[in-house]
Amino acid sequence: QVQLVESGGGLVQAGGSLRLSCAASGRTFSTYAMGWFRQAPGKEREFVAAIGWGGRSTSYSDSAKGRFTISRDNAKNTVYLQMNNLKPEDTAVYYCAARLNWGILAEPTHWNSWGQGTQVTVSS
Repeated sequence: QVQLVESGGGLVQAGGSLRLSCAASGRTFSTYAMGWFRQAPGKEREFVAAIGWGGRSTSYSDSAKGRFTISRDNAKNTVYLQMNNLKPEDTAVYYCAARLNWGILAEPTHWNSWGQGTQVTVSS
C-alpha cells in the first residue's frame, strides 16, 4: 500500500482559494488512481475529485465542478487539489485516497489507502 500525507489546509474567507497537496510514499505512485474526499462534522465522507494514473482522466462531484481542479505530478509523487471560490459549505476535513483501479469512484470503501486528513475552514 501507499502512504499518504496531506497538507495545505487552513482558514480562508469565502471566495478565497486554497491548494491542497498529498505526498505519497513508494515508487509505484504512477500506478494508483488518486482522489480527494471530504467529511464535515456529523456528515458522511463524500467524494470530491479523482484523477487517473497518467492524469488525463478526471472526475468531479457536482459541488466541485467548475471550482476545484485535481492534478498530479508523478515525478514528485504528489497529487493536488486547487480549490477556488470557496464557500462556507466547503468546510470539512479533506482526505487524500489511492486505489489501483478506476471503477466506482464515489464509494469510499472502494479506495485502498487514506491520508490522515487536513482541515479546511471557510468563513463567511
